[in-house]
Amino acid sequence: MADLLGSILNSMEKPPTVGDKESRRKAREQAARMKKMQEDEKRKKADFRKKMEKEVSDFIQDSTQPKRKYTPMGKIERSILHDVAEVAGLASFSFGEDEESRYVMLFKKESAPTDDELEAYRKGEEWNPQVAEQRRKLKEQAVLEEAASLQTKQLEASPSSNYRDKYSHLIGTSAAKDAAHTLEANSAYGCVPVANKRDKRSIEEAMNQIRAKKKQKLDDPTGPAGPDAGSSHS
Repeated sequence: MADLLGSILNSMEKPPTVGDKESRRKAREQAARMKKMQEDEKRKKADFRKKMEKEVSDFIQDSTQPKRKYTPMGKIERSILHDVAEVAGLASFSFGEDEESRYVMLFKKESAPTDDELEAYRKGEEWNPQVAEQRRKLKEQAVLEEAASLQTKQLEASPSSNYRDKYSHLIGTSAAKDAAHTLEANSAYGCVPVANKRDKRSIEEAMNQIRAKKKQKLDDPTGPAGPDAGSSHS
């Protein structure tokens, strides 16, 4: 009986000590602070979005402003502004090297930025249409000059005339074309038709002629290969 009563008492939750009460109080306070911070953050985002919606609406209605540049802001604020601009049908871009200096620019659709303009903002430069037009003309001029220079080099490398053009008025275009294909330079005898330089004999005919020449030399006693060849008479 005593053992049963003891087990029942041990299973019952013991009253919290002073230390446990303090820990629980601190945990409740921390949870309350976190909840308040989250609510404040949510309220700030809502207020900022409402402010941006008002500014974007005013910007759209102002016909004198084709674009608008904002001061640097944090990542969350930029994200909200980009979302508001997209809903309003505007183009928006972020520029700036580091996180602290990044800012947002809005553009109306009829004043959408060119690639050169965006490149200038990315480089941290102010956009000047007059300067950009001068740069564009200089770039086009450089491309034209380079093309002209390349064409001049190609003309200098190509011969001013060829055999067919040079003698076509004498032998005709067709004959000149055939001659250009069938003649080949010979340093000793000038130009000789290729067909004239070919040996038209068969191998068997050539071998027979070589054997006949050798036999003729051996049979001729007065020739260089005769028995007295190489002797001298005093």
